[in-house]
Amino acid sequence: MKVLFDKEYLQELYTKGKSPDKKHRFQPDVVRRYIKVIDIMVEAENVSVLALIGGLHYEHLTGHKAGISSVRVNKKYRVEFTEQVEGNETIATICNIIELSNHYD
Repeated sequence: MKVLFDKEYLQELYTKGKSPDKKHRFQPDVVRRYIKVIDIMVEAENVSVLALIGGLHYEHLTGHKAGISSVRVNKKYRVEFTEQVEGNETIATICNIIELSNHYD
């Protein structure tokens, strides 16, 4: 699966393990789990694989976040992303990471 990052701080959290600004700082454990989840997404053939991994709690969001999907980082945080198919191939799903959000906000 191809993973694109909508916000630069999310890409830096993944590639460098930290964010350049003070606003987007997370506990080291949250960053480590975030990197692990992104690694799983990159290795997955498509989003159907995410649904098979129970700990991720893959779901399509509803309400004002309709059209966005999410997977859990831990009990408090999740990664929200949009799904798109590239070309005519259904297995090539592009996930655009929208936000690392507090799950209960």
